[in-house]
Amino acid sequence: MAKRQHAVNERDRPSNRVPDRQERGSLRTPAGDAFSGVAFRVLRLAGLLTSAGDELARPAGQTSARWQVLAALEHTPASVATVARALALARQSVQRVADVLEEEGLLVYDENPDHARAKLARLTPAGRSALASIQAAQRAWADRLGAALGEPDLKRAISILDRVAAALQADEEVP
Repeated sequence: MAKRQHAVNERDRPSNRVPDRQERGSLRTPAGDAFSGVAFRVLRLAGLLTSAGDELARPAGQTSARWQVLAALEHTPASVATVARALALARQSVQRVADVLEEEGLLVYDENPDHARAKLARLTPAGRSALASIQAAQRAWADRLGAALGEPDLKRAISILDRVAAALQADEEVP
């Protein structure tokens, strides 16, 4: 059999060396590069948390998105717009989820004395039951991961993420 050519030549193989800023064509400052690194990791973490949330919510017949809306309504009825603001999501996406939850009998819409058109969403007993089931699974999961990561590191992470969120909100207000 004839000697086969390798599909990838040695010079084409990726190296483990991280390219420097000039090689990457980066025009950001080192602080800008660091912020971009944090943003990438937070976005990746959001995907991982959504997947984990879907797994936690699945036994209750729910998803992460539905869980978030149920949890936002746990203590008090609220308009879809209020829930969307609290979750930093588009009102339309929260409306679609809330409408599905209503169809499934997990929430109902009541009249809003403060707004003629914006109804108040409220959990039904079935909605409270689904939420309680998810929360029980989440407690065990959070306790396990919290023990593995350690409370001091997690509290530092919370502080840093709060600062990042505040900076993003302040930056939105800059004209």
